[in-house]
Amino acid sequence: MSTVLLIAGSDSSGGAGVVRDVRTLTRLDTRALCVVTAVTAQSDANLSAVHVVPASLVRAQMTAALATRRVDAIKIGMLATRATVLAVAATLPVTAAPVVLDPVLETSSGGELLDDPGRHALCAALLPRTTLLTPNIPEAAALLGTRIARSEEELLEQARALLSLGAGAVLLKGGHGDSPDATDLLLAAHAPPLWLRAPRIRAVRRGTGCALSAAIAAGLAAGLELAAACDRAKQHVTELLQHDD
Repeated sequence: MSTVLLIAGSDSSGGAGVVRDVRTLTRLDTRALCVVTAVTAQSDANLSAVHVVPASLVRAQMTAALATRRVDAIKIGMLATRATVLAVAATLPVTAAPVVLDPVLETSSGGELLDDPGRHALCAALLPRTTLLTPNIPEAAALLGTRIARSEEELLEQARALLSLGAGAVLLKGGHGDSPDATDLLLAAHAPPLWLRAPRIRAVRRGTGCALSAAIAAGLAAGLELAAACDRAKQHVTELLQHDD
């Protein structure tokens, strides 16, 4: 059984964060190691409180987890602050284990989950250590400080801009778009763009971004190529949206 190290916040509602990550890995027969970056009090409707775990304790959790067993992939979610971003970047192992970074900036209800200094640190210190960045359309615009993309041409332009910040590849998720299909764009250096399409399901489900990035990490940990891991993960999220779970 392959192992994924999860670095994320907790969600008291169980809909997102490390709870969703672990559920995803369990379904995909993957072992989880967990590092909690923040404790949140939230429901489907709002975020009411956040306690940020001290950066020193985040580093200690990572060190202990990495000493437990070999890690085949790393999935990073909520980081909350600049100090946590820098702590994670400094403690990542210098190995071939792929790193999937889901830039969690806000809750579905609009509560902030990464402050502005943290966003700058993420781009400067963490993206160059990242195998795959998985922003949705609003997150991509926020990281770049530009307007939200409205066309495939603009999505491609923003994916290229994110790629230039140092990530090995970008999966720009189209779930927030308004086209008939939910279309994701996978762009890697020295490779043509790959459009991953699925019928748009008119359902609202928190934690789909967490599920997608965790499922991609599980695929990479199992030895799948990046495109295959993204495609399998997209199928997993499609099934998640079709069922009440």
